[in-house]
Amino acid sequence: MQLNYLNKPHFDHGAIKNISSILKQLGIKNPLICTDPGLAAMGMSDKIRDLLSNELAPSFYEETPANPTEKAVNEALTVYKINNCDGVVGFGGGSSMDLAKSVALMANHEGNVVDYSVNEGGIAKIKETVPMIAIPTTSGTGSEVSSGAVIIMNDGRKLILASEYLRPKAAICDPDLTLDLPPVLTAGAGMDALTHCIEAIMSPVIDPPAEAVGLDGVEKVIRENSLVRAVNDGHDKEARWNMMMASTEGAMAFSKGLGAVHSMSHALGADQELRLHHGTLNGVILPTILRFNKDHVGNKYSKICRAMGKDESTDLAKEIERLNEEIGLPRGLREMGVTEDMIPHLVQHSMTDPSNATTPRLPSQEEWEKLFLAAM
Repeated sequence: MQLNYLNKPHFDHGAIKNISSILKQLGIKNPLICTDPGLAAMGMSDKIRDLLSNELAPSFYEETPANPTEKAVNEALTVYKINNCDGVVGFGGGSSMDLAKSVALMANHEGNVVDYSVNEGGIAKIKETVPMIAIPTTSGTGSEVSSGAVIIMNDGRKLILASEYLRPKAAICDPDLTLDLPPVLTAGAGMDALTHCIEAIMSPVIDPPAEAVGLDGVEKVIRENSLVRAVNDGHDKEARWNMMMASTEGAMAFSKGLGAVHSMSHALGADQELRLHHGTLNGVILPTILRFNKDHVGNKYSKICRAMGKDESTDLAKEIERLNEEIGLPRGLREMGVTEDMIPHLVQHSMTDPSNATTPRLPSQEEWEKLFLAAM
């Protein structure tokens, strides 16, 4: 099966077996494979190495942090250059894929990563990158089909890189790679996918096809109970397939934008001491923003409820809180180590996040403060 999307992901159980042929199609002979320490410790780097044909000479960067940093991008870029690599593979969760995108960018662009962030006018500066493919091992970010990456810069800001040139040239979406993902990561990643779908639907940008894709993602996560099933039984292959599809659909949908949930989670995710999981943050914050946006999105909550298989009068915020509890997510930011004295800094970061461009209701500074308090 192949999705007819911009980079035509190869999607199905066992799709990883196509990796050598896909690399060859893109003219990549010496790929840099970017992954994280956890996957490396599980032997996943060896699994990829064993799948590659003999004429391919891979190099590995296995130190991707939970929230990718400009420092890590530069470290991986050094490995790329020393080994004369000619393409990049992001193998892992959203962090590894976003880091790989950034390495592919900096392999043939001058300056620093931060120069290409949306906040620094980077969209116009980004040209064709070296070829990059994405192989997700979680079902959450959808980075394998998205045109963006999120990086913590050396100055502490968590910023977005965005350009059609950052969309991977190909993607391999193999649900079998997620079968051994622990329940806590399955839950957090799954709420990332669901939040992408819901925030994209709520975006005021008019894009009916993207909205329809988002609604289908909601249906897979909730109506088909795939997230709960995947958390309870990681080897439920149908649930894993549905969650990976919902993740991919979430990124397709947010081509019409995101909103305040992501503005807040990006601010929180920039904290290098807390090292908070992005998808878990999205799930915890989502009910607060659903309440805030309720009277500003027309009939979209009714559409979301129908996609969930719920009555149109369902309280969406309470429904997400119930789901969070069922899959074991924290009840609020306080349980994740966030304290009220952090709020002023978090508000300043949130107010400058590019996700605000497509939020249905833009908070004032005072409202941002109340939203963080409500999410505690």
